Amino acid sequence: MSRVLLKLSGESFSNPETNFGIEPKVIERIASEITAANNENIQIGVVVGGGNFFRGVQESAKNMAQANADYMGMLATVINAVALKDALDKNGTQTRVQSAITMTAVAEPYIRLRALRHLEKGRVVIFAAGTGNPFFTTDSAASLRGIEVEADAVLKATKVDGIYTDDPVTNPDAKKFDYLTFDEAIERQLGVMDLTAMCLCRDQGMPVRVFNMNKSGALVNLVVGGHEGTLVNVNLPEAGEIND
Repeated sequence: MSRVLLKLSGESFSNPETNFGIEPKVIERIASEITAANNENIQIGVVVGGGNFFRGVQESAKNMAQANADYMGMLATVINAVALKDALDKNGTQTRVQSAITMTAVAEPYIRLRALRHLEKGRVVIFAAGTGNPFFTTDSAASLRGIEVEADAVLKATKVDGIYTDDPVTNPDAKKFDYLTFDEAIERQLGVMDLTAMCLCRDQGMPVRVFNMNKSGALVNLVVGGHEGTLVNVNLPEAGEIND
């Protein structure tokens, strides 16, 4: 791969026991993984979620208009984006934050051609505030940005090592998929990404790789051609490709 779009959930930044806020050691580890991949001359865009903040106030927002609640969630992603930029800056990794909601004091406005220029210069670009529109998830934002910047794949970081037939935490008999088509993932309702994101990637031929970001070195292994997690693509690979 030469260019990837990494999707990180907000919860991945938090303390595993509370799933709230930002845990310094956790975000430092994530930044180290991204820096290591960037050092392999891989161009990296990142879309961050905001669940580590917004889910803590969801009870207060449940009676709000959906659009207003969604804007609150977008603002939470900006907090995470700035925190990740700070951790990457400390590693010496050149980083830019681009926000779909204009807030020039903390981030550049999202401009596709400028994002491409940053990526070409080897800078990590963190895309914040989702798509800038309510009613769309950060999964949809990751799919959209990945397609816009012509990434080789969307890499969805999770806490498990791929997609299973069932939740492997609660069902020890769950079986892991190495490969899936988009249609099969949608038909089985495996919850890889939301339906809008899946259909967007399918229609544009954008592969999605679901992998365990908590596994040390997994991101680097993926971008240099190793096999991690589950690949979701338009078609299943040929037998020769699997053997390769």
